[in-house]
Amino acid sequence: MAIIKKIVFLTGTRADFGKLKSLIAITSKNRRFEVHIFVTGMHMNPKYGRTVNEIEKCGYKNIFTYYNHMDYDSMDVVLSKTINGFSSFVKDIRPDLIVVHGDRVETLAGAIVGALNNILTAHIEGGEVSGTIDELIRHSVSKLSHLHFVSNSIAKKRLIQMGELPKSIFEIGSPDIDILLSSKLPSINEVKKYYEINYNSYGIVLFHPVVTEMEEIKNHARNLADALIESGRNYVVIYPNNDKGSDKIFDEYERLRESDKIRYLPSLRFEYFLTLLKNAEFIIGNSSSGIIEAPYYSTPSINIGTRQNNRVKNKDIIHCDYSKQEILDAIKKVVVAKNSKIKKLFGSGGSDKKFLKIVSGDQVWKISKQKMFQDLI
Repeated sequence: MAIIKKIVFLTGTRADFGKLKSLIAITSKNRRFEVHIFVTGMHMNPKYGRTVNEIEKCGYKNIFTYYNHMDYDSMDVVLSKTINGFSSFVKDIRPDLIVVHGDRVETLAGAIVGALNNILTAHIEGGEVSGTIDELIRHSVSKLSHLHFVSNSIAKKRLIQMGELPKSIFEIGSPDIDILLSSKLPSINEVKKYYEINYNSYGIVLFHPVVTEMEEIKNHARNLADALIESGRNYVVIYPNNDKGSDKIFDEYERLRESDKIRYLPSLRFEYFLTLLKNAEFIIGNSSSGIIEAPYYSTPSINIGTRQNNRVKNKDIIHCDYSKQEILDAIKKVVVAKNSKIKKLFGSGGSDKKFLKIVSGDQVWKISKQKMFQDLI
């Protein structure tokens, strides 16, 4: 009988859990693996809806929770706290594989702990580019990780350019597409009833702080709030993430609470968010959801500012700067009619099955934890 491998998935936000969920589900059902989930970050914060509850409702075993921040902590302090907690955790359960996603400080903490404790570490969706501090974190995580599960061939080429071993890179698509294309998503009526959304038509707003533009965040958020109110449309506004500067966005969003055209929500279950996105007139803000998920539903997207700079994008996405007038112009220009001819830049689903096949084989477990830079010849 094959030796059971222990896998730890680390999740710190509602967004990365959506990316990891199908991978967690498929490995949890397989007898070859003992799956653990280390839950921290935004998931533990009541301000953001304490989304650890949603993870627990999935019925997974071996969920470990850890508080890694106070609202006033800077990102470097959150990093150090997460390293401390996660290090103690992995020393206790001694996993064979750590799986992290994307570009959060929790992700970086997981990769650091894996590298310094000689534990095989896998990075989901490395090799991508964007703007702000996320870019630095994502590439740092890739250099600390031993295995790479990427969304597309472009990301794979970048990792090879960064000196990563080609045989350690596996193209599986973006795992959230597995859920996005699922036939088991809740109905729009169910979602609207659950979150008390009383609009027939609406836009979704997801706007996060850009930590490299700290001095301008308040002004940027003010312009967005003014534009939303002045546009006269209905909106579902979802809280920003907990990066430094989010308090400035919250301050400007206070005015939105007074409008009967705006439903203001701390967080949504990932499947419920997808149903809302599928049925929205458009999505506006600077979330990767407008770049990655929205095009799969042919939902028009307005991308504001620099946060998603250099991301692989569909040409139909509307881009604007932070000025109120440009945001208003973009809202007026957005095409409500769905366009079925989209380019699937992040896979076509089935990432979970590809992931399971790879980790069930022998190749990944034989990859050396002693990394060597691979020169391009």
